[in-house]
Amino acid sequence: MILYKSTADIAKMREAGRIVARTMREVAACIAPGVTTKELDAMAGEKIRAAGGVPSFKDYRGYPADTCISVNEMVVHGIPNDRPLGEGDIVTLDFGVILDGWHADGAWTYPVGKIAPNAQRLMNITREALMQGIAKAKAGNRVGDIASTVQRYCESNGYGVVTELVGHGIGRKLHEEPSIPNVGRPGKGEPIRPGMTFCVEPMINEGTADVRYLDDKWTVVTADGKLSAHFEHTVAVTKEGPVILTQE
Repeated sequence: MILYKSTADIAKMREAGRIVARTMREVAACIAPGVTTKELDAMAGEKIRAAGGVPSFKDYRGYPADTCISVNEMVVHGIPNDRPLGEGDIVTLDFGVILDGWHADGAWTYPVGKIAPNAQRLMNITREALMQGIAKAKAGNRVGDIASTVQRYCESNGYGVVTELVGHGIGRKLHEEPSIPNVGRPGKGEPIRPGMTFCVEPMINEGTADVRYLDDKWTVVTADGKLSAHFEHTVAVTKEGPVILTQE
């Protein structure tokens, strides 16, 4: 069942989203060769709590960290560890915030030092797919309009669009209805109506769309070992159009 949000509810989610955005910006500024993902996780958790929030991911279904941090071929759900980042890596920061009982969730992929042109192109295309998908989050459209837009744009640029993982509704819970896939047909799926709040999050692979899980049962990686990028915003649907909640 889709839970529609009032204007007041959305305003509360926006405050959580501002903490996501500010924390993302401040932690991203510390990304550099030699820094570990565990150090970035600790920074993010400290900043979220200092702002009065609670990390959404910590202990969610047993997840052990405050954030998911995925490097290179990791698609999502990378568990922070002591491995230093290297020059030329790409790294995705992905985390949520609970504030006064309301969630917001975001992700962004960043370069580590100077990266190769193919890595930069993958990041650029994935970020643009996110924005094109959000532009379709309008009352009167359907979820398939978001999904098909992301799919067409990324596949036309030669990339694999992950189908096993999807965006999601969000609000009082981290994951609500509806699911927001990145593959679909225009005009199909759940109708988009004012009051809906959900996460649009393209997960795009440099090679095949296929993925596999590591032995930790959390980390998802590309099946062919090629790079993956992931960008995500929490969005509210209003009568005036989509509003991004995870930005300052």
